Amino acid sequence: MEMSDSNEYMFKDANRRHANRKIWICGAVAIIVGFVIGILIGRFATCPEEKVVPKQDGTFLQGVSDSIIKDGDPKISEEILNGIRAENIREYLRDLTEYPHLAGTPADWEQADKLRKFWTDNGLDEVFISEYDVLLSYPNTTDEDNMNQIQIVDNSTGNIIYKSPLYEDILDESENKSNVVPPFNAYSKPGTVESDQLIYVNYGRVEDYTHLDSLNINVSGKIVIARYGKIFRGDKANLAYMHGAIGIILYSDPEDYAMGQTDTSQVYPHDWWLPASGVQRGTIFLRSGDPLTPGYPATETAYRLGEDEPEAGLPKIITHPVGYGVAEKILQQMTGDNVPLDWEGKVPNVTYRYGGQLTNSTWRVKMRISTANKRVKTYNVIGIIRGAIEPDRYILMGNHRDAWVFGAIDPSSGTAVMKEVSRVMGQLVKSNKWRPRRSIIFCSWGAEEYKLVGSVEWVEQYVKNLAERSLAYLNVDKALEGNFSLRALSTPLLYDVIFSATKKVLNPDSTDIHKTVYDKWKASFPKDSSDHHSVPRVSGIGAGSDYAPMVQMVGLPSCDIRYTFDHDKYQLSSDPLYHSKYETFKMVDQIMDRGFKHHQATARVWAEMARALSDTMVIPFDVVNFANELLSLVNTLDEDYGTMLRNQSIIFDDFKKVTDNLKAEAMAFKSRLRNVNKYNPLEIRRINDQLSLFERSFLDPQGLPGRPYARHILFAESKVNTYAGSSFPGLVDSLFQIEKDPDQKGRWNIVKKHFSVILFTIESATSTLRDVTKFMPVFNKDGS
Repeated sequence: MEMSDSNEYMFKDANRRHANRKIWICGAVAIIVGFVIGILIGRFATCPEEKVVPKQDGTFLQGVSDSIIKDGDPKISEEILNGIRAENIREYLRDLTEYPHLAGTPADWEQADKLRKFWTDNGLDEVFISEYDVLLSYPNTTDEDNMNQIQIVDNSTGNIIYKSPLYEDILDESENKSNVVPPFNAYSKPGTVESDQLIYVNYGRVEDYTHLDSLNINVSGKIVIARYGKIFRGDKANLAYMHGAIGIILYSDPEDYAMGQTDTSQVYPHDWWLPASGVQRGTIFLRSGDPLTPGYPATETAYRLGEDEPEAGLPKIITHPVGYGVAEKILQQMTGDNVPLDWEGKVPNVTYRYGGQLTNSTWRVKMRISTANKRVKTYNVIGIIRGAIEPDRYILMGNHRDAWVFGAIDPSSGTAVMKEVSRVMGQLVKSNKWRPRRSIIFCSWGAEEYKLVGSVEWVEQYVKNLAERSLAYLNVDKALEGNFSLRALSTPLLYDVIFSATKKVLNPDSTDIHKTVYDKWKASFPKDSSDHHSVPRVSGIGAGSDYAPMVQMVGLPSCDIRYTFDHDKYQLSSDPLYHSKYETFKMVDQIMDRGFKHHQATARVWAEMARALSDTMVIPFDVVNFANELLSLVNTLDEDYGTMLRNQSIIFDDFKKVTDNLKAEAMAFKSRLRNVNKYNPLEIRRINDQLSLFERSFLDPQGLPGRPYARHILFAESKVNTYAGSSFPGLVDSLFQIEKDPDQKGRWNIVKKHFSVILFTIESATSTLRDVTKFMPVFNKDGS
């Protein structure tokens, strides 16, 4: 069938309209597609990694809060600082020092249980008590005829010419309490020794014995007397033993503990200076932790060494401390040539002599020591605030609880501060006002005074957890030892954290021109006194408190803070009443810190450091600070030992090369931090893992030469002074008096081996800062 002309026209017109419609539709689609493609090209060309923006309802993903990609609420900082009350700290200290609380006694458990209840009541999520069965040491207190005593006896008649008092004098009614342990040195070898020769050895240091050797004065088979100060008392005892002495008497000289003031109106209880009867107790154990379970926790099932086994490391010399009142009676009986001026102290009515026979040729010095070792229980109390976002990352805050007597300064000033910080934080958690991003763990250690026993045993027991999960350890051994300025010991990663916290806290001395704790610290102890813009000085860490196992066994960035005295004005070895029974609440309340403002300032700095570390999304460690400090240490090492090392064909330039490489990688890492995608939780975790691994990378699992339990190649205690920190300790200790070693080849081989270990370890640590899939340097066979 055929169409008419009109129908054909209508058909062609319809086809034409249909074709036009197709063209328009296709054009529109093309435009839309092109527009979308353009958007996508522009989007991904300029931003290859998608940033997920939090939803309006405060969630990041389904069921996940957007706090995962944010720092904590900055307003919490002010709330914590304002919440810390000086009057609360004062009342805590009054309660803590009501009676003596020596480790391993009933007071150890009583205070632990009381703290457990306090933390539970104040909102901490978990509270645990860890019990350890450890070997501690105690003097005889039941048989006066056999209590520890120094005597001068007449050998011809057997008469006692002089005997030291068994206890310190009661100078204030606040000291008149039961269970005050008489003065003693923990772990002293028991027994009785006597000699017709008494030798004065000054501070009992290596250089002091070198001086005596130059004068042909031999201490072998004799009793020596040394003044406290300069080095750890355990090193004094050990050096005396190594030089053949049969006993050592330790005393506190007024020059070191009273600035020469000995008049009763100028010392305690009228001022903070040590009175004549004051005695410094303390351990002489050189290792750390329980002597019978080295390297492993002292649990019920632990294998224990015998006390006489060398690995236990118990002291082998009879040791006893006395006050300068007793020292006066003893030193007056000494003969021999006068000592040089720098060996003289300030004991009244005494001419300082090297010694030899006593003034009466028939008189002898006798040491009767009945101190005995005993297995007892001690307790750590661990309180935890669980982190909201990263509960498996820990910020540790530590203080020890045990004291030789009342311990109003050491350690209870720190314990009182810890209670207040934990109360404020716990109450914020309890009231749902705040929960930190990461977990905060409060650690109250037992038996620290016996050589870090509680903290070492706990780290030994939980080292696997701590090595994987802990980020930093913040210690306050005591909140203050003076009221002049803050002082800090720290590893370098925490420098900026300390500086930032101290800038937020007001100077507790409102009459001082310096506004903040930082300002006063910087003015009092500048790192570089010639530079007006210098940061405050931060000292190195040794083994004087519970940070030691954290650094040496876990590789944790660690610090210890406290208020201290004016070190330029007072040339003191410690606070004057240190470890005596005169460390009382009344002394602190009326002499050291009226109003407890310095305690409060320490608490605020400590709390702010913990808040910053627990609440800041990217851990606020500064690896460039660490690298700069390392470069400074290398330069110092070069100045002291560079020529000696080069003379042994040790290529010191290799040292500088690896540290320069570390500095370059640290700066590159810090640069990458500026561009990190903070909306990507996995990227944040990766960066934080690199930061947390960095300090651990400086541990040598084999330990330092001759010291398997000291593992940090950069920071550890000096082998000749356990209190003091030493840089490159394994190397420096191996070089110490190396020229006197008859086995020169063997000794230098130790140095060369450890030098290579240091180079490797620094290179290994450097690799942790590189991109996670580019941690190995490019290798070219031709060396280019």
